[in-house]
Amino acid sequence: MTDDLLASIEENPYKADFPLLVRNPGLAFLDSAATAQRPAAVLDAQREFYEIMNANPLRGLYRLSVEATAAIDAVRRQVAAYIGATDGNEVVFCRNTSEALNLVAWSLGRTVLGPGDEVVISIMEHHSNLIPWQQVCAATGAHLVYLRPDAEGVIGQDEIDEKIGEQAKIVSVTHVSNVLGVTNPVAAIAERAHQMGALVVVDGAQSVPHLRVDVRELGCDLLAFSPHKMGGPLGVGVLWGRAEVLDAMPPFLTGGEMIDAVTETDATWSPVPQKFEAGTQDAAGIYALGAALAYLEGLGRDAIEKRERALTRYLHERLAATPHVDVIGPADPAAHIGVVSFNLGDIHPHDVASILDMSDVAIRAGHHCAQPLLTWMGIQSCCRASVAFYNDKQDIDRLIEGLEGVWRVFHGSE
Repeated sequence: MTDDLLASIEENPYKADFPLLVRNPGLAFLDSAATAQRPAAVLDAQREFYEIMNANPLRGLYRLSVEATAAIDAVRRQVAAYIGATDGNEVVFCRNTSEALNLVAWSLGRTVLGPGDEVVISIMEHHSNLIPWQQVCAATGAHLVYLRPDAEGVIGQDEIDEKIGEQAKIVSVTHVSNVLGVTNPVAAIAERAHQMGALVVVDGAQSVPHLRVDVRELGCDLLAFSPHKMGGPLGVGVLWGRAEVLDAMPPFLTGGEMIDAVTETDATWSPVPQKFEAGTQDAAGIYALGAALAYLEGLGRDAIEKRERALTRYLHERLAATPHVDVIGPADPAAHIGVVSFNLGDIHPHDVASILDMSDVAIRAGHHCAQPLLTWMGIQSCCRASVAFYNDKQDIDRLIEGLEGVWRVFHGSE
């Protein structure tokens, strides 16, 4: 890595914005792919909602409820702008990416799938974008077809053309793998899918926090992501969809606030997005999501992406140069987005993570909710270190020192 890139991650002007990191100055937090830390601005916004407009949006005609409704509508527009969409009403709030993908699988799946149809996903999907499609295919008589990458984790055009055929009705793929860190060629996948008459769903849980995602450039029909991976609150998820696609989908959950009219025998639905937002939403969390987006925009998204790429490159290079470490995924550091997975010789990943924790280094270990991918690669589990812009060179150096210590615990000075 060049001296200028090293210098760019030596200094850290960001940690002071994150109360948990301030409270734990010795913590090297390298698990942002699971959930990111929250800046003070987000925590303040969540509390502010309860202090100044604590009322149920859409449910009241009094001032507090009207203000809460306006605040949530404003965040819809923020989200739309953040991902390159033009209409805030195409933004549906739910609990997380998993719920958003279940909504799509059951609602869209029931609408378009029948016996003999195909749903195309990749072998690298998170379980949240795999199990719902397994279940829906079993219920409708459709079949799952898997896109498989090459040795470097790349899904090539030949694979796309072969697997996405005339029987495909839905193609649902992750934008960035939560294990390999690779970026899938979503635009090429979407182009082929649309040629075959299929709709395209994208799991953006690992891409939206780190890349400038534009749904128009991707060419997708639906996109799901979790704000908690980008500094927003836990318990809030986002589903964006083209208006005509969402309009054609039946509701996933039913109950209060998603209806237009109800009789003893029937009901009609509210328009999108309310049609998919049954019951009371986490209004304070959604309001705080707006603060998270404003915080990121204030820092500069290009600056964040540049720093995270430098951090990921340094992480990959240090791991690849560490004895007994086997890096998983592409050999090119630039092909990893925020994530580098690895194993440390014959030491079980759970032991690695537990011993690192004794040195206040936090990483992930296990199958990362991607068991089919790991099985396809011939492993049962692995370690995963993931970065965000609030990390620095010292965090990664402490990981490497910690791994050397783990090796000594099991193998001495060998």
